[in-house]
Parts: sequence; structure tokens; C-alpha cells
Amino acid sequence: MAKKGLGKGLSTLFDDNNIIEDIAQPPNGDIIHIKLSSIEPNKNQPRKNFDNEKIEVLAESIKENGLIQPIIVTPSKNGMYKIVAGERRWRASKKAGLKEIPAVIRDYSDEQVAEIALIENLQREDLNPIEEALGYKALLEDFNLTQELISRRIGKSRSAIANSMRLLSLEEQIQKLLVSGDISGGHARAILSLDDNELRLALSKKIIEDGLTVRQAEALSKQLKKKAPAKKPQEKTAYEIEIEHIQNKLSSDLGTKVKILHTDKKGKIEIEYYGNEDLERILNLINYNGGK
Repeated sequence: MAKKGLGKGLSTLFDDNNIIEDIAQPPNGDIIHIKLSSIEPNKNQPRKNFDNEKIEVLAESIKENGLIQPIIVTPSKNGMYKIVAGERRWRASKKAGLKEIPAVIRDYSDEQVAEIALIENLQREDLNPIEEALGYKALLEDFNLTQELISRRIGKSRSAIANSMRLLSLEEQIQKLLVSGDISGGHARAILSLDDNELRLALSKKIIEDGLTVRQAEALSKQLKKKAPAKKPQEKTAYEIEIEHIQNKLSSDLGTKVKILHTDKKGKIEIEYYGNEDLERILNLINYNGGK
């Protein structure tokens, strides 16, 4: 199976180690001043929450010293300029009462803008844990990158990326606590060790009410697991045993987790894979030839 090519923006981003530095410090000679009213934020910006207090501090600095570092924009079809990098500076400049802002104009497609915004924000490491996890998920699913490639460029281990994405399996209520900063990523991993949804919510409430540290949350999680009533296993039918046997055999043959969801009328087979290379390996194993 032919690999889907990366977008030009992202392939450049990963091939050139200086691309982010180049965005942060654009070359002299291409900086112009653009009216703030002619600039719009990127709707696909991975950062959904901006710290108003920090924006206020930056605005005061801009009032005092001006905006030292220009933002990066690209022309939009509607005649506006879309922000590629520097939305915090743009927001702070508006608060500071500026009418114009120094900017560098570069031609990027919508896909490239989204790709670059993701990498830039993930490298800066100041997204909240859910924004970070969603960023990795987008790079894997929307831009067809492998965890290994993301790991090299972001500078984080593959296990750290995988653990970050696990946060997306938490209940929505707990994810909101992560976004608001009421609990940390370390707290969330302690909560993830519990299988029961009610216990997870109870632990998250206890963390907030008692101000538990991550270590204390981990210790309490272990206690809750010991106290949790063991679920009485239901007796399996002969057909269920056969389905389980097939499921285990497929998992062994394909070298990955396989789940068969079966009812009398319909069902589905779920095969897990981790990135493009793993998908290609599995497709080769099942002799998929792309419909040829």
C-alpha cells in the first residue's frame, strides 16, 4: 500500500529542524504592519483556552515596549489574514489598544496552517493536557504521522505521547477538570488506573476537595481498586467461547489487539493499529492489495 504523502507544510516542518525557529524569528526584510482589524484567528488553533491574566500581562508589556516579535499570517480567501503563529500576541495587542501589528506574510494552505499550528503549540508545551492529547490525535489521524515521527520532532517519548492520548478515554466531566486546571495530568493518570466510572468520578472529587498530591491520588487509587467489589463472571455460552477463541487467534496472528463484537443479527471486528507503519504491516498480513 502506498503511503499517503504528508502535506507540504508538515513534510517541510519535519525535514527542516529550523522551521519552528524560523517562524519564531522571521528573517529581516519581510516584516510589514497590518491592521488588527484585517487579521483573524485560526479556527483550527489547537489551543482553545487562553489565560486572560497572562494576556493582560503581555498587553501591559506591549504598551510599554511595543510588540518585539512579529506574528506570522497567511492570506485568506475572504481578504483577511489568518494567524499561523502568534495568536496570544495578537490578542494582547488588541488589549493594548494597538491599531496595527508587525507581521510576516507567508503563503500556506489551510492544511499547512493547521499542521504548523499543531506542531508549534506542542513544542511550546503550554497547552492543557486535553489540548495536548487532541493535538497528538490530530497528527496521527488527520495528518497520517507515526508516533515515532511525532516523538522525534516534539522531543517526547512514544510512551509519553500514548499516555497523553489515553486521557481522551476519561469521562467528559474529568476531562473538563483537566482543561480548567482543577486536576493535573498526573492526577488524571491515577484516575485512569480505575476501571469503574463511578470510582473515577469519586476519586477526582476527592482530589479537588482534599487537595491531594499526585502521589496521594495514586495511593488512594490503589486502595479503591482493592476495595472494589469483584464482578461475578457470567457463564459463557459455547458460541461465546468460540468467538473468544477466534478473537484470540486473530490477535496472535496479527500481532495486535483484535475485538469481535457479535450479536445474532450483526457484528463487527475491530483491529487496533498504531500509526501508518503498523497499519501497512497489518494490511500486508491480510493480503490487502488496495482493490487492485
